[in-house]
Amino acid sequence: MHCPFCHHEQTKVVDSRLTEEGSTMRRRRECVACGKRFTTLERSMLMVVKRDGQPEEFSRDKVIRGVRRACQGRDVPEAKLKKLAQQVEETLRSQGTSQVDSNQVGLAILEPLRDLDEVGYLRFASVYKSFSSAEDFLEEIRRLHAAEARDAAGR
Repeated sequence: MHCPFCHHEQTKVVDSRLTEEGSTMRRRRECVACGKRFTTLERSMLMVVKRDGQPEEFSRDKVIRGVRRACQGRDVPEAKLKKLAQQVEETLRSQGTSQVDSNQVGLAILEPLRDLDEVGYLRFASVYKSFSSAEDFLEEIRRLHAAEARDAAGR
């Protein structure tokens, strides 16, 4: 890290703190040459590899837009959409890699969306899983009911 004042190459970290829900590290640094202090923000990047092989940075806003579209006409508060996007990002980051496939993003959306809104879940799953018939919907509804029964039995 170069000092922004004297451009010396060596600085030391005086203080470190997590910010923005833990995704950014705020560091207070001091130049060993001139003694001036400055702040840096360090953010770990999570890259999504799209189907065409192109990488792009993970975007909570894209998750929110996709889920909002699936929940269109449903009473789903914006705050819950934001919470879902945060859960998706945390799930992906917990995999311990800085790069995930777009397929993994879709999988990470499905479970919290199922808990948030069943209709939105079915809409999202129908596109994500490429449903081609009414039977595909029925099978997914059967899985949904089976999962609800397991959840109810576990309570």
